Amino acid sequence: MVSFTAVLSVLVATTVVNVAGYAFPRACSGICGNAHDSSVIRRSDGTYIRYATGAKIAMHIAPSIAGPWEFVGAAIPRGSRINLKGRDDLWAPDVSRVGANYYLYYSVSSFGVQQSAIGWATSSDGLRWTDRGSAGITSRQGDNFNAIDAQLFVDDSGAKYMNFGSFWADLHQVRIPDSAFSASAGATRNAQQTIFDPAGEHAVEAAFLYQHGDSYFMFFSKGSCCALDKNRPAPGKEYRIMVCKASSPQGPFRDRSGRSCADGGGTVVLPSHDWLYAPGGQSVYKDAELGPVLVYHYVDTRIGYSDGQKKFGWNTLDFSSGWPVAE
Repeated sequence: MVSFTAVLSVLVATTVVNVAGYAFPRACSGICGNAHDSSVIRRSDGTYIRYATGAKIAMHIAPSIAGPWEFVGAAIPRGSRINLKGRDDLWAPDVSRVGANYYLYYSVSSFGVQQSAIGWATSSDGLRWTDRGSAGITSRQGDNFNAIDAQLFVDDSGAKYMNFGSFWADLHQVRIPDSAFSASAGATRNAQQTIFDPAGEHAVEAAFLYQHGDSYFMFFSKGSCCALDKNRPAPGKEYRIMVCKASSPQGPFRDRSGRSCADGGGTVVLPSHDWLYAPGGQSVYKDAELGPVLVYHYVDTRIGYSDGQKKFGWNTLDFSSGWPVAE
């Protein structure tokens, strides 16, 4: 009988890279759709849980990150306690385990507007959640940020940071009190901008901060994400996964060429190529066996471009060059 570990080792070993040097998504079985803005975590019993936009935060479980993935329900089945349009259509989940508990952050908003809020929920098992309402980060028309796409980052000292933002003045960060998991009142007045593209529509979102060694890597998505079946952007303007690097979780962040990422800098991690199109909505999970794993959604052009056809993608990350390379 072939062991699970042996099968997993085969999957890890069989990386496929195209001639341009960028990887294709690794194997996925079971339900690999319904994967917009995926966040993945692994419980101590070995079960992987995947959370995604839609269905009031759709949850899927699998024995391996490669699947087979099975739908198990909504994380916030009654909708958010936050009284905003979109409270029943929650976006961009971010899940972390801190100590014995799991923490879920999500967005309440409507497409293209700034009347937005970040909510949070808690769980002891990653499957049954208690909604806590607002995490203290909100935005309204006229702000220079949009309060969506939250990510909690906890450094080695236990200091907490919330990264968030989309378009407008792009990505921002606030400190979270050490003893809490939501922001203090008025925290957004002191939000620090971390990533900004001054060109065009400022099409940057989906911040995800990850520490590797003594360096801090801010992953983000750049370009057009959605309704790609109806509004195809010019080539190269679709979603792609980018990264910048700093020696502090608060920045300043620079790309591989040394350009400031507060002034348009960014290094490509995974762009469109061949049948892989518009990868983004990414997060990074440090797996006990695989090491750092990049997870994201993407369009398979052999299937279709609609939001409902976006698939779950994952690749291991190699940092041996000093920068993350998807394998």
